[in-house]
Amino acid sequence: MIFHVTALYASLIALGVIALANIVSARRGRARISILHGDDLGLALAIRRHGNLVENAPLMLILMGLCEANGLAAPWLHAMGLLFLAARVAHAAGLSADRLMAPLRLAGGIGTQVAMLGAVGYLLWQQF
Repeated sequence: MIFHVTALYASLIALGVIALANIVSARRGRARISILHGDDLGLALAIRRHGNLVENAPLMLILMGLCEANGLAAPWLHAMGLLFLAARVAHAAGLSADRLMAPLRLAGGIGTQVAMLGAVGYLLWQQF
């Protein structure tokens, strides 16, 4: 089986991971900090933006791949993938040291969970 839709979103997510990793690397170079973030708040935020995507993406891609393997129609897979991508962009844009409940951060977290729960719901429904 070829996972066309999951492959598309895996590729797009990988581009995001690479972009965020390069931002972290550049900030590390400018700050001359090799490990952790020192007292550089901008570096700390860059690390968390990258980390948050890396923490959520593998599970989402596994769920999407399982949904695709179980026959979920492409429009639903695209809806999940687009929601996840938009949510992760919103979360990264809204992540701030000053505001715990920034609207974009909140929307990003909720959107990520809705995308994952959609996949989980479909997979559980397939089992019964």
